[in-house]
Amino acid sequence: MTQFITSKRTLFKIALLALFCFSYAPMMAQYGGASALSGANTSIRAYWEPMKLIIQAIGAVVGLIGGVRIYNKWTNGDQDINKEIVGWAGACLFLVIVPQFVGAFFGL
Repeated sequence: MTQFITSKRTLFKIALLALFCFSYAPMMAQYGGASALSGANTSIRAYWEPMKLIIQAIGAVVGLIGGVRIYNKWTNGDQDINKEIVGWAGACLFLVIVPQFVGAFFGL
């Protein structure tokens, strides 16, 4: 019985040592955090203008496709065209205005 208790205490000590080692390693990894955040900020600012242009280009393509879809429904005599126009216009406005709003909000 004493051998079981001794091995149980040894196992507890090893587990405690492992817990200390695993908790100490992340604390040591935190020292470079400020430079990493400033680096991420710089790279996001560098990518924002091209990303904004891509979002606006996608908005233009969606607008053209939606306009053609609505024109086809209108020429075919579909009666439920008002709902399509409102959805199409809302999507176009969203894709054009959101990049401007996000850039203004974050000071980009």
